[in-house]
Amino acid sequence: MNIHEYQGKEILRQYGVSVSNGKVAFSADEAVEAAKSLNSNVYVVKAQIHAGGRGKAGGVKIAKNLDEVRTYADELLGKTLVTHQTGPEGKEVKRLLIEEGIDIKKEYYVGLVIDRATDRVVMMASEEGGTEIEQVAEETPEKIFKEVIDPAIGLQGFQARRLAFNINIPNELVNKAAKFMLGLYQVFIEKDCSIAEINPLVVTGDGNVVALDAKLNFDSNALYRHKDIQELRDFDEEDPKEIEASKYDLSYIALDGNIGCMVNGAGLAMATMDIIKHYNGDPANFLDVGGGATAEKVTEAFKIILSDPNVKGIYVNIFGGIMKCDVIAEGVVEASKQVGLEIPLVVRLEGTNVDAGKRILQESGLNITAAESMADGAQKIVELVK
Repeated sequence: MNIHEYQGKEILRQYGVSVSNGKVAFSADEAVEAAKSLNSNVYVVKAQIHAGGRGKAGGVKIAKNLDEVRTYADELLGKTLVTHQTGPEGKEVKRLLIEEGIDIKKEYYVGLVIDRATDRVVMMASEEGGTEIEQVAEETPEKIFKEVIDPAIGLQGFQARRLAFNINIPNELVNKAAKFMLGLYQVFIEKDCSIAEINPLVVTGDGNVVALDAKLNFDSNALYRHKDIQELRDFDEEDPKEIEASKYDLSYIALDGNIGCMVNGAGLAMATMDIIKHYNGDPANFLDVGGGATAEKVTEAFKIILSDPNVKGIYVNIFGGIMKCDVIAEGVVEASKQVGLEIPLVVRLEGTNVDAGKRILQESGLNITAAESMADGAQKIVELVK
């Protein structure tokens, strides 16, 4: 789950991590009032969307007075911002962060990620702040420093100081930078983050170390123990189909193809998308109904797939283990009748109660194409869609 920059900064502030001062605004009037409350002669008007690259896309403005704050707020609110992370469709700006201006002396990058190679949390830092870390990794990888963190003891002070020295934080501010990193790590662990990025982390003219931007992503599987984080969810930033899927505990991610997929098991779902691509088709979604889905759950999954106007055919690929093939078949038949299915449907069933499942489909009277294998099903749906 993602949250906005201003929400991330509020969490960091609760942990004693130094962040720039600012207030959220949903209108131009609120933006002006927010600016008035800040002790600054210069203001930063920042679009709040769940995507990076806002500055390059024109989503960050420097205002020298209150009139400019209002002008920029009017300009940004309601604007569709297109960045390298939003895709060509962009995201509409519905809220702003109004911040005080800061005397920036130098920009850095600090981030925490889970490294699958070491099975550890890793803190990365670079003196090339303000640009995408991927670009730094590609062009000047020697400027990225890492500390692998032992989960039994957590990030140690000497590791944080070593990072600070490596990225050339001024000597007199190394301890402040280390304290910042330790606080960021505490947030990452206690809030079950999957990513915590500060880009840029800045050293200011008056000798402070401050987060100028903040990106926190959270492990959705751990949200049940963070009610405060759940309340920060912005449904306007999410695909309506993905929101609907979450209500039924379905793992759904919308893609830009035209073949809807309904599969049980994440690995099989990935393999199904791969084999559709192998036969020159384009999957319209990733959808894992899980191992213990009911007919009702399958019906809702089917409806969500069909709510995508780009879907021109559906491939149901089920390997019944805990999930029984007859349950899937009942859900497919019920959903097809409810929505009046008019597009090609290919179903491949294998495993528990497979004969009963196939019988239900055959006796349904629906126009369903049976497949004998995963590859056979992929070939058939690609041909039918074309």
